[in-house]
Amino acid sequence: MKKKIIITSIVAAVAIVALIVYNALASPKDLANLFVEAQQGQFDIIVTTTGELQAENSTDIYGPQIAQSRNIRAMDIKITDLVPEGTEVKAGDYVATLDRTSFDNSLKDELERLTTYETNLEVKILDTAVTLSNLRDNIKNLRFNVEEAEITVEQSKYEPPTTQRQAEISLDKARRSLEQSLRGYTLRVEQARSDMRNMKNNLAEQRQRVADIQELLSKFIITAPSDGMVIYKRDRTGAKRKVGSSISTWDNVVATLPDMSSMISKTYVNEIDVSKVKTEQRVEIVVDAFPDKKYTGSVISVANIGEQLPNADAKVFEVLIKVDGTDLILRPSMTTGNKIITKTIPDVTYIPLECVQAGADSIPFVYMKNGTKQIVILGESNENHIIVEQGINPGDQLYLNSPEEPEKYTKITGEELIPTIREKERARKEAERKAAEEATQPQRRGMGGRGGFGGEMTPEMREQFQNMRNGGQMDTAAMRRFRETRERTGGQQGATQQGGQQPSGQTRQPRQ
Repeated sequence: MKKKIIITSIVAAVAIVALIVYNALASPKDLANLFVEAQQGQFDIIVTTTGELQAENSTDIYGPQIAQSRNIRAMDIKITDLVPEGTEVKAGDYVATLDRTSFDNSLKDELERLTTYETNLEVKILDTAVTLSNLRDNIKNLRFNVEEAEITVEQSKYEPPTTQRQAEISLDKARRSLEQSLRGYTLRVEQARSDMRNMKNNLAEQRQRVADIQELLSKFIITAPSDGMVIYKRDRTGAKRKVGSSISTWDNVVATLPDMSSMISKTYVNEIDVSKVKTEQRVEIVVDAFPDKKYTGSVISVANIGEQLPNADAKVFEVLIKVDGTDLILRPSMTTGNKIITKTIPDVTYIPLECVQAGADSIPFVYMKNGTKQIVILGESNENHIIVEQGINPGDQLYLNSPEEPEKYTKITGEELIPTIREKERARKEAERKAAEEATQPQRRGMGGRGGFGGEMTPEMREQFQNMRNGGQMDTAAMRRFRETRERTGGQQGATQQGGQQPSGQTRQPRQ
């Protein structure tokens, strides 16, 4: 038994070594002799992006509206509990709980203050009643004094003049004291009414403040406003709100209930390719979760201003793609692969990009299966293929990569195409030169001398123009962006582009 195991192990080891040696010897040759056939048909120019599914429409689940109450100090509120994302809920079902600690403490302080206001009002009412009662008693006594003084004056008419005069003076003093007391009483009553009115107003405001906090706390248990699936809300930084996150006075959405019947894919396109993307362009969509299913859609929105995403070097532009039809298996936050068909060219000949080679003179050619080097005139390209305008026919066999010993391929065909290639290159450079001249003109055409640059160029245009002066290349899309930038900023002195600088596009060179 042991001997049998040893023999089996030896045979397996020999087989593995033989397989490794065979692959090492055969692979380079197989790669060098790999042929492809030139294809003919519809050619799609595609911008490929990765996106994320979102609902086109959704219902927000709001927290308390703190900003609606002027009696409550605004503060962030932490989420202490939240149902798992993706939970199916009905209208009125529990969704989340918010932290009550700060507001419970505030309610306790305001209740104590309310008790103090109520007590002070009661004391004020009692003190005022006692004070006014004493004042009324004093007025009554002063009236008695006036009557007594009047009697004294009446009785003194038989007395000497001095005595009569003293009686009159006493009466006058009594009357003046009574008048002063009456005026003082009236002022004291008005003062008491004013104090009472202020205290009652303060008490009413305090009661309203307590009621507002109590009403606010009653909303710290959040329920669903309608049926749907709970999806966590993203804040301004793009992070999802979860347990431990906070909502603010001006952004109090805890979660959303998306409408699953209409989905969009939110994606970002590099600044080099964004000029190719337009609304209503068709899109082929693949959802990573369901790779066997294919979806279609169309571009519904292209951002005008670029943004810098975290961990990204280049500016990108947000693009929204609407998914055709309805599929209940699609869920928000699923990753999508989007192929935006920016242009369709019918009935052309095209080959893989790897087939195209170029020499020191930059003249493109391909290695044919018949042993020749065929010069070709190239057209537009996509990620994998390139159009051949002249040089090969559909069905021609050619090498996918450089063949073994390429120096043996000395026979060159298609040299008559070289003047056409040179002419296309000359036309391209002429277009670049004209674009550069337009950029340096002091005035915009058609503006009557009032819409010029004033000697100023945007950072984007300076970079593109400098690239051309340094011998760089600018493709059609880049030239179009250059002209659009000039037209957009021509009437502004020292204008700067809000979307960030866009480097000039580079034409894709054939592989050496």
